[in-house]
Amino acid sequence: MRRSIILRAALFAGFAIVTAHLHAQRSAVPLAAPTPPMGWNSWDAYGLTVTEDQFRANVNLLATKLKPYGWNYAVIDEGWFFFNPQDRPHPDLLHYSIDPWGRYVPVPERFPSSTSLPGNQIAPTAPAFATPPRLAATVAETSFKPLADWVHAQGLKFGIHIVRGIPRASVERNLPIAGSSFHAADAADTSDACPWDPTNWGVKDNAAGQAWYDSLLEQYATWGVDLLKVDCISDHPYKADEIRMIRRAIDKATARTGRPIVLSLSPGPTALEHADEVAAEAQMWRISDDVWDLWSNPKPWPIAVSSQFARLAAWAPHVKPGHWPDADMLPLGELRPSPGTGAPRSTRLTPAEQRTQLTLWSIARSPLILGANLTLLDDATLHLLTAPNVLRIDQTAIRSRQVFQSGGVIAWIADLPASQPPGLPPALQPPLHSSVAEASRALALFNTGDQQVTITAGFAAYGLDAASYRVTDAWTGKFLGRMNSVAGVTIEPHASVLWLLN
Repeated sequence: MRRSIILRAALFAGFAIVTAHLHAQRSAVPLAAPTPPMGWNSWDAYGLTVTEDQFRANVNLLATKLKPYGWNYAVIDEGWFFFNPQDRPHPDLLHYSIDPWGRYVPVPERFPSSTSLPGNQIAPTAPAFATPPRLAATVAETSFKPLADWVHAQGLKFGIHIVRGIPRASVERNLPIAGSSFHAADAADTSDACPWDPTNWGVKDNAAGQAWYDSLLEQYATWGVDLLKVDCISDHPYKADEIRMIRRAIDKATARTGRPIVLSLSPGPTALEHADEVAAEAQMWRISDDVWDLWSNPKPWPIAVSSQFARLAAWAPHVKPGHWPDADMLPLGELRPSPGTGAPRSTRLTPAEQRTQLTLWSIARSPLILGANLTLLDDATLHLLTAPNVLRIDQTAIRSRQVFQSGGVIAWIADLPASQPPGLPPALQPPLHSSVAEASRALALFNTGDQQVTITAGFAAYGLDAASYRVTDAWTGKFLGRMNSVAGVTIEPHASVLWLLN
């Protein structure tokens, strides 16, 4: 017993030393996501089915049309390891692509460049855990590194989506865990499964579980992953232990490579009671379940745009550099050929609703992750996504908050910096000595109701001085003159105005 106690104390002491070392290493690495991440994700247009050709075609448009305005992440969402993603509704029919260490790898038929690099050392043979394995899997070495290298060559950043845990197909085969003496069965918690995803088992909070996540992040860092979106971890259920294991694994990988990896937690709604914990471990966390192209929805899912006002207001005190409450993706433009839910379509949001969504996301400083098929990007959507004053608010505001609500009228204000921070894309930098450059506040007024409204309140109602301001329309860039009130402004249903004040 005494020996056991001494050994346990030594283990805890060693863990504390390692943890302190990792925190010191983390502080030496550049801050991940100092501003809200902006980019594109494949889910809204391609669901589980995206291929390399489709991904590259979208990245080409991202690089040429949107990167100048700060949109710089290109993310492959769920399903890149399925040979047959169309069979996702029938889990027993799925065919997985895994490497000899039990980790998912890209399907070469869908991502041909994944076979162009030599693989890692082949893993030793593992004892069978189930005979024969029930789940179909091809065990081979493929890699996203060639594709990530190409994305980086475009001046962009590369991201992938995973579901927390360890593949059931790997557990059935009891494959070894890279860099350790453990096998998949040592790490798997077969009593814990994501309630809506059939691919993985949960991971035990033990040495084998940590070794599993260490092996994953070592793989992703080698590939060149800049953003890791982890699903089934931020709510239904909330898995604090796995979040911490992933954080430790990211810190180890980042210390080796010197390149930060943004951790994005999904789905929501992340509970406000976990705010301090998720802010300490992640750069992005979802504040709601999936948002789709609906203004309102009487059903609990999917989440409608109008329901995000209250959630963003509640999370506003927790916004800070490197840590961003995430209002979810922007389902704008063309959601086709195979959206993550529903039939192929153009967004169902009206032009006014689209502008309102981008206004709200920006003044609340949410990450801006676009779901449109960029190869079908029309001029109206492109204009919406390249409004420099609006994007600048999202990227530079110092403090944002909801300050007024009366009926369907909601107001937000954001404090703006006296000078533009370094690293701001040239397209977002305001003209020197202009009313835009000198603005100290942004004011957004929203009409969430179904009838036209005329504003009757003055500036003082929104926490502003009861004085006059030089006003610029943030969307058009038009100088509106000096105004001493917003009374008399008319806003159409579901529409908004966004002003810069100085």
